[in-house]
Amino acid sequence: MSHLLTEVKNHVFTITLNNAKTHNAFNDVMIRDLIELFNTIENKKDIRLVVLKSNAASFCAGADLEWMGKMADYQFHENVDDALELAELLKKIDTCPKPTMAIVDGPAFGGGVGLVAACDFAIATEKARFCLSEAKLGLIPAVISPYVVRAVGVREARRLALGAEIITAHDAHRLGVITHLSSSDKLDDDVDYLTKLIFQGSPQAHKAIKELCSLVENQPVNGWLIHQTAEAIATARASSEGREGIKAFIEKRKPDWSISEK
Repeated sequence: MSHLLTEVKNHVFTITLNNAKTHNAFNDVMIRDLIELFNTIENKKDIRLVVLKSNAASFCAGADLEWMGKMADYQFHENVDDALELAELLKKIDTCPKPTMAIVDGPAFGGGVGLVAACDFAIATEKARFCLSEAKLGLIPAVISPYVVRAVGVREARRLALGAEIITAHDAHRLGVITHLSSSDKLDDDVDYLTKLIFQGSPQAHKAIKELCSLVENQPVNGWLIHQTAEAIATARASSEGREGIKAFIEKRKPDWSISEK
């Protein structure tokens, strides 16, 4: 693996970006390695949460400048193919059947904001800073835009990208770039709290919820959508975990898929 550390502990798969020299800027090798990791994670039943964090002062500085310099000499189709790999990674994070959580304890710039926005949960400390910095380099936040726009809305995304403003964790929380605001001294406790909340849920339900949110996003409430959502809840009720969850509730006990402690 290229500057990536992994750990599986207490049903949590943690991926740590570990290249302080480049502030965890990613290149084609790191992108491919992350894609491979998410491919591996998908079918592992013992994993209930995927965490993306950093060992460096920065969470992720975006694309590696040396790599970007090489891309400038690529043919157009080579640039498209290269960009599609980052797009595939973000899609893998977004559609991962497990809940995903970004823990941001330092700056996230450019594509690093995309990594954060693609996760289900994103918790940041006062050390975090966020910036869509691409315009300063004559570039645009293209493949990350679906996730950033979804998180903050079109007008805010335009403002952040056009102005390339560096914003604080507090502003990122207000805008929706991150879902939870913490502090360095409380970060571990807050992550533990969120993890315990997630562990109360059924793995099948988590996967179905993510699929459901993608299904209904920006869709008109018409007969087709109503029928799709009715089928979704019918499938959940008939599932093994759905039946177990209802039975456990009636019997006033924890379902067999619940994890009480980390």
